Amino acid sequence: MKSGFKVCPVVGFCLVIWPVLLVCASETPPVSPDHAQRMEASRALFKQKVAAILQHRCVRCHGQQQAKGGLDLSTRAALLKGGDSGIVVKPGRAEESLLVRLIRHDAEPAMPAEGSRLNGAALNAVVEWIDLGVAYSHNLEPGGDRNGGWTKRRIDDQSRQFWSFRPLQLRPPLAAQQADRWSRNFIDRYVLSTFQEHALTMNPEADRRTLIRRVYLDLLGLPPSPAQVEAFVANEHPHAYEELLENLLASSHYGERWGRHWLDIVRFAESAGFEHDADRPHAFHYRDFVIRALNADMPFDQFSQWQVAGDELAPDNPLALMATGFLGAGVLPTQLTEREFERARYDELDDMVATLGTSMLGLTVGCARCHDHKFDPIPSADYYRLVATFTTAIRSNVQVRMDADLPPTTVMVVSEGVKPIKHHADGRGFPHFYPQAYFLTRGDPLQKQGVAPMGFLQVLVPESQSPEHWSLKPPAGAKSSYRRAGLAKWLTDVDHGAGQLVARVIVNRLWKHHFGRGLVATTNDFGIQGERPSHPELLDALALDLIRRGWRLKELHRLMMSSSTYRQSSVDDLEDRQRDPQNQWLWRFQPRRLEAEAIRDCMLAVSGQLDRTSFGPGTLDQASRRRSIYFTVKRSKLIPMLQIFDAPEPLASTGERPATTIAPQALLFMNDPRIRDYARRFAERLRDNGADTLDLVVERAYAIALGRPATTAEAAAARKFLTAQAKSYQEDSRADAGLLSRSDFCQILMSLNEFIYVD
Repeated sequence: MKSGFKVCPVVGFCLVIWPVLLVCASETPPVSPDHAQRMEASRALFKQKVAAILQHRCVRCHGQQQAKGGLDLSTRAALLKGGDSGIVVKPGRAEESLLVRLIRHDAEPAMPAEGSRLNGAALNAVVEWIDLGVAYSHNLEPGGDRNGGWTKRRIDDQSRQFWSFRPLQLRPPLAAQQADRWSRNFIDRYVLSTFQEHALTMNPEADRRTLIRRVYLDLLGLPPSPAQVEAFVANEHPHAYEELLENLLASSHYGERWGRHWLDIVRFAESAGFEHDADRPHAFHYRDFVIRALNADMPFDQFSQWQVAGDELAPDNPLALMATGFLGAGVLPTQLTEREFERARYDELDDMVATLGTSMLGLTVGCARCHDHKFDPIPSADYYRLVATFTTAIRSNVQVRMDADLPPTTVMVVSEGVKPIKHHADGRGFPHFYPQAYFLTRGDPLQKQGVAPMGFLQVLVPESQSPEHWSLKPPAGAKSSYRRAGLAKWLTDVDHGAGQLVARVIVNRLWKHHFGRGLVATTNDFGIQGERPSHPELLDALALDLIRRGWRLKELHRLMMSSSTYRQSSVDDLEDRQRDPQNQWLWRFQPRRLEAEAIRDCMLAVSGQLDRTSFGPGTLDQASRRRSIYFTVKRSKLIPMLQIFDAPEPLASTGERPATTIAPQALLFMNDPRIRDYARRFAERLRDNGADTLDLVVERAYAIALGRPATTAEAAAARKFLTAQAKSYQEDSRADAGLLSRSDFCQILMSLNEFIYVD
């Protein structure tokens, strides 16, 4: 070239080759519209069905990490390349494809090599996919993860056969000779079927005074009044007991009693925890939601769904927004350095996933954060797919109008697309600061291994079912992703999702509180490390009954409490106890101590001091007279009396409280000034009701505190004690000697085991 202009050799090559490329491109025939449509249909079918089939049944042996027979199915290019036997797939010609003959078991080696053959629906889906063109919508990486997943573990058929993952089965109980005369419903028939096997004898029905006190404490956590006891004892109507249950289930105190059980399970608290323990002044609305929902007998599937995605499923319902406080009730540090931000966010997401797992699925899903679960069939990849569901969900304070006639109130919710509460990543575009979740090596945010797509637990998803089956399309203008709505749908899907396990878990929780021990003793763990059910057929029958009755928990209460098994006396029998010391086979009603809150509430009730005001902000004032569920739960300032009687620290889900016996409990009843005040008020109540003689004092006190008359020996001992105490106070020149002696007596009654135990 002239003027010293030099041409780069590479540019020169391009100038030479470019006309050739243009000629070649012009000679390539265009893709027909029909072919493009078929490939698009093939791609959609792959996404909806085929990917899940290949992931669950094929890629474990025929993936990038382990390609048996030289065949790799993780990418389209690898599949078309074939394996040691040559080409296995001919796009558009399924009947001529070796792969189809193998999965039909028309050729050897028949596939899948392990487990059962593909069912008809799965086989037809693969055949149609090949006929349409063998399109992939994404690569199947090792372990089946779409975006750089890193675990190779897939869930096999054997894992799905564990008792809690199997479909519910209705197996009629074995006939028993006593069934006709002792059984009131199918619960009794299942229980009786085990009695003969273990040579046990059932107890007779408890007397009416015992029964009414039992059901009051069980359903309301409060004792019946003397008038209510006497009315029930005198009621000769054949359905008097059933009418009693109906009245108590309709009481507003039912939700307060059973709401406290649920708050244990979901680690509810109204502060952030850690050393600063910042208050969450609007978190109490979640507690109110739980009480309202239980009182209204909200179906448990809806109750569960709203707590996961109430803001997406019913965005205009204040109660649904309150329900999402379930996700935001966990601990969260509020003072962090910038280097700690992302780890704290993953800890927050871990809290959501772990609590969801234990509370509703009865599975320790959180154990899979750092590695595949060592016991249960929960790969770490499944854990991160669940985490991905909550990635952009944040705690926020929003204005909600609870009543058209009242001004808006501030509620703490967990939602998407709203301004968050002050967060450690504020000023950095949070929540977009963490727009997606990643698979993490050893749970470390510094070791990301690809983006985690939303998904569910493989062991609770049919092999041929894609996660898209539960996807919900956000409505026009929605600010939320609706991923949590899809999770809520899967969670309660009894046909293809986790619904049957959810039913088993909640049935077992109710059974535990009514009978003292769950049919599965480990109420928060239905996995490999948990206990096996003592009555598996009964558990399944109850779960099926719950689902058929529309998930109504009050129906379940009626069924359990109407059974002869529940109505038995607690009388001990030496021979039966030797055969079954833990009462696993339910040969008697198992006495159990009340929880801390119920003990305090009962003392307030018998002293006439109980404030029955419902809902609203709580308090840390221990002199409060409201029910104990309305104490503010501040993690660094728990109520001492409740702690002494084993109220849990709300750091993680508590499925079953311990019932310890320690010296501070007795010292509390002896020395606590509040309990002394309850006793004094109790004594004043006796005086105000005209109990002006020792006999009337004793009679009235026993009726109020224990729901029964004193025995002859008890009455004599009580009179002797009252006389001696009054004389002692008179010698000390106390003008109120009579009131003080009665207060001492009332304090003794409230300190009895009989007062704080359900018999």
